[in-house]
Amino acid sequence: MGELLIAKDLCKTFSNENTQQHVLKNLNVTVNKGDFTVVMGNSGSGKSTLLYALSGMDRPTLGSITYDGEEISKYNNDKLAMFRRKHCGFVFQHNYLNDTMSILDNIMVSGLLVSKDRKDIAERAKVLLKKVGLDEKCYGKFPTQLSGGEQQRAAVVRGVINSPDIVFADEPTGALNSKNTENVLNILTDFNNEGQTIVMVTHDMKSARRGNRILYLSDGVIMGELNLGKYVSGDRERHEKLKAFLQEMGW
Repeated sequence: MGELLIAKDLCKTFSNENTQQHVLKNLNVTVNKGDFTVVMGNSGSGKSTLLYALSGMDRPTLGSITYDGEEISKYNNDKLAMFRRKHCGFVFQHNYLNDTMSILDNIMVSGLLVSKDRKDIAERAKVLLKKVGLDEKCYGKFPTQLSGGEQQRAAVVRGVINSPDIVFADEPTGALNSKNTENVLNILTDFNNEGQTIVMVTHDMKSARRGNRILYLSDGVIMGELNLGKYVSGDRERHEKLKAFLQEMGW
């Protein structure tokens, strides 16, 4: 469907007193429109660092990141913030919902950063909340009045409220039980099936199976890539392909 995000010769180095930690090392990756790209690797391999660099949340030390033909790695901080607001959605392991605001208001605050049409944002928020299984009884509740799984579903809605071109998800099911993990994965898969581009970091094989493309990082380098095609529930062959790939990578 065409290239959306291109990283070339990406390096990220963290300096601490007299030591340097090279987290990303001359990394090259392309994300195509409509992809569900999953980034895997052992702890400390650079997964989250890559996610933050690609999304403009952090700057690479060296290299370039091009979004839809424009090099965003040259943007100043204000322009990067506008880029993230307009083009990117985010879902994290911790939902980061504001406990002093209702679920609906949490989502609308994000929507109003892009559009000032409160009525339109409210209607879209309600449609999306219903889509993820949160009905009007939840709209006025505070996050602490919902279960962890319900909170994370609301966080997914907040991540897509502005119809972002790309959603970045960092361990979005890491704090959930198996049932809620399945619910959130189903939601992300549904959005992807509708054309939403997703880049997700995970350490969980069950979550990784939802991607059509798996990247495996080791010490800041992409060691391997697996193309699984679109997710189909109950595809045992998919599970075995991923399992064999991860074993080959030394996971």
